[in-house]
Amino acid sequence: MTVFNTDNKSHLDKTAFFDGQLDIARYDVMKYPQFDKLTEKQLGFFWRPQEVELGKDSGDFKTLSPHEKHIFTSNLKRQILLDSVQGRAPSVALLPICSLPELENWIQTWAFFETIHSKSYTWIIKNVYPDPSIVFDEIMNIKEIVDCAGDISKYYDELIELNEFMSNPKYTQFNMQAAHKEALWMCLNAVNFLEGIRFYVSFACSWAFAELKKMEGNAKIIKFIARDENIHLGSTQQLLKILPTDDPEFAAIRTKLRPEVMELVKSVVDQEKAWASYLFKDGSVIGLNEKLLCNYVEWIADKRLVALGYPPVYGTKSNPLPWTQKWIAGSDVQVAPQETEITSYIVGGVDKDVSADMFKEFKL
Repeated sequence: MTVFNTDNKSHLDKTAFFDGQLDIARYDVMKYPQFDKLTEKQLGFFWRPQEVELGKDSGDFKTLSPHEKHIFTSNLKRQILLDSVQGRAPSVALLPICSLPELENWIQTWAFFETIHSKSYTWIIKNVYPDPSIVFDEIMNIKEIVDCAGDISKYYDELIELNEFMSNPKYTQFNMQAAHKEALWMCLNAVNFLEGIRFYVSFACSWAFAELKKMEGNAKIIKFIARDENIHLGSTQQLLKILPTDDPEFAAIRTKLRPEVMELVKSVVDQEKAWASYLFKDGSVIGLNEKLLCNYVEWIADKRLVALGYPPVYGTKSNPLPWTQKWIAGSDVQVAPQETEITSYIVGGVDKDVSADMFKEFKL
């Protein structure tokens, strides 16, 4: 492995992954300019959690009932752990096998914004809880959270293990290329469903509190995060569409691993339903309950499958939580300290995946 490849192969002739190390960081002519467009779009959405005033949230939290505090705090703990994984994993797992500069640049940008999300959770905790360590120290003691993180990490870990194995000259006699590509395929699918399904139970709960005029600063931060995650979802959708056209072996892998992908989706949905049950075990929030959240997860899952060319599984025809759409698709977020309106972004969100219009001029 090297930080600079001197084989002089045109990057326009390279596949996205597994086609040699990177050379010149060139962005005037790109094989897949949609990743450069994603990078520019994401950078244009740069934000800092400190821009959002959370003083009222601190007072609001004291007025929440015990079961509402359980819902709010549990979701925060789960998001902390998931973004702890996602903040480092794309760089560690995907950059060593990336072959295109525009894709490399996107992966680095993607990972950086995940760290902003992690820092935003710390900002919320410092403003809402008297002792932040109580929240952080309890995370690893909640089985439902740790199991979820483990189910995500295993796909990254399998890919990382094969990256290391294949880069070691001692093992060049072993033909593990097919297994390596299959590991990448399943990893990208797992990340796609992380970005596109797993976060939305927590998002809906945050916005439900804000609909009641509670924890509104937190909801604004979650809206920023949801906007970013939708861009990240667009990138994984693009990769899963590009790879089978980029490399015939991935076309065969897509067919071979289709049953595993469908089982993965069902596993994700079941896990999110179990999380909804855990959240609402002692009570619900006005406008939101376990059944509605479970239907919401099924609706989102079907949309993610259809976006990748798979048939829907659950058959939920409409959004069971239509009021969430204004949080996902709106652009009228007020942020402190200036309380100015942020109108420079629009979220594709659940109702409209990034790939629908953003990449119409690009050929896969």
